[in-house]
Amino acid sequence: MEIRKEPQVNTKSAISLTLGVLSLFIPFIGAILGIIGIILYKKSSNEIIRTQQQGKGLAISGLVCSIIGISIQLLMILGFVAFLSVGTVRE
Repeated sequence: MEIRKEPQVNTKSAISLTLGVLSLFIPFIGAILGIIGIILYKKSSNEIIRTQQQGKGLAISGLVCSIIGISIQLLMILGFVAFLSVGTVRE
């Protein structure tokens, strides 16, 4: 009887993807989630190389979603500040 041990998927890469996707949809808190997603990407990619686990694609997808999420959040915050500053007129 032969026991096959398949490589496991790295958990941090799946969490990085989850946080990256959440950073796209949750306003204001999404920037923080995106930063955490980028940090988890770096940790998971190092761990994947060291332990030969699977999940490199999940980690890269998490990185891309986190970067896009942070960009969207920063543009939204900038737009919000610009919207509030347009209405103020001093005479």
